[in-house]
Amino acid sequence: MNSSKRYLLAIGSVITLMTAAAPSHAQCVGTPCTAATAASTPPVTIQFPMKVSPGASTCLPNASGAVTDHSFGEFENLEVVVRGLPPNTGFDLFSIEVPNAPFGLSWYIGDIVTDSQGIGVGNFVGRFNIETFVISPGVPSSPPPNVFPSPPAVVPEATKGVATNPVQLYHLGLWFNSATDAANAKCPATHTPFNGEHNAGVQVLNTASFPDAKGPLFSLK
Repeated sequence: MNSSKRYLLAIGSVITLMTAAAPSHAQCVGTPCTAATAASTPPVTIQFPMKVSPGASTCLPNASGAVTDHSFGEFENLEVVVRGLPPNTGFDLFSIEVPNAPFGLSWYIGDIVTDSQGIGVGNFVGRFNIETFVISPGVPSSPPPNVFPSPPAVVPEATKGVATNPVQLYHLGLWFNSATDAANAKCPATHTPFNGEHNAGVQVLNTASFPDAKGPLFSLK
């Protein structure tokens, strides 16, 4: 068997395994859902929307996102599809404590890059359910590394660790990777720390359709 046939066979096997593991239906959560979509047993897949953020509502009024969160038990696969955004542009996805400013504790999930039509897709593997949280049991004796100094970072990195009890993170937010990209889209050119180098643009999408204390990830148990 030649290498191309072996490759296609391997891809087919992966698709077969994923299809077998995937549920026959997903439960919709949030305000767009109706009673008819409610499941009698805890779902293994939920779907929910992301809405345009206040700071981008004028410049990107048609921006939207659709999220499918599927649990494999030990971990989740989070698929985020975004539309109505500037074409060929990078964005950064975060798990956040509350959907709008001041956002609270935030964790960098990964990047989404749009195509020529302003559509982008991101697939991320991790813990994206009712157990998603951050914790710092104590302050380390050694200072954290200073990898991305300010400038060019918008804010300097912390010089001392912090201690916190568990804080659940049930919301999602998407930011422009660059304030310049935001300005080119006629959005505010505000600099924020929401990318890997801490010099991003404004938030464009979030999960503010859900209450601050009960974001959509709470629904996947």
